[in-house]
Amino acid sequence: MPIKRGDIVEVHYTGKFEDGEEFDSSRTREPLVFKVGQGEIIKGFEDAVVGMEIGEKKEITIIPENAYGEYKEELVQKVPKDFLRGRDVKKGDILELRAPGNQLLRALVCEVDEDSVTFDLNHPLAGKVLKFEIEIVGIK
Repeated sequence: MPIKRGDIVEVHYTGKFEDGEEFDSSRTREPLVFKVGQGEIIKGFEDAVVGMEIGEKKEITIIPENAYGEYKEELVQKVPKDFLRGRDVKKGDILELRAPGNQLLRALVCEVDEDSVTFDLNHPLAGKVLKFEIEIVGIK
């Protein structure tokens, strides 16, 4: 029976960049489980499973607009060091910050100087074309 919106699916996947470098895989853990059509995962992946059946495998390519969006320079922001209230950070650290409205944001520390810290608030996969190998292992 083909997958349709509203189904709960179990999927094994391997995600790679265009150059073939693997960035994630469910093969060493439990399958990814999600309800199709709920926006729980990236759009391109969700759209790709519609119509697939148990045991079916597929390779897909997802452009940034159907994944984590384009990389946005305006999401790289420099703030005074006192914004961190004495917290010691170094380049490469990932911090969780609260935005107005209490939204939790992950920020990569790009640069630290004497007076300021530069954060990148883009998703780590923003602007990337992603390739996935998908296998449907269950439909509920």
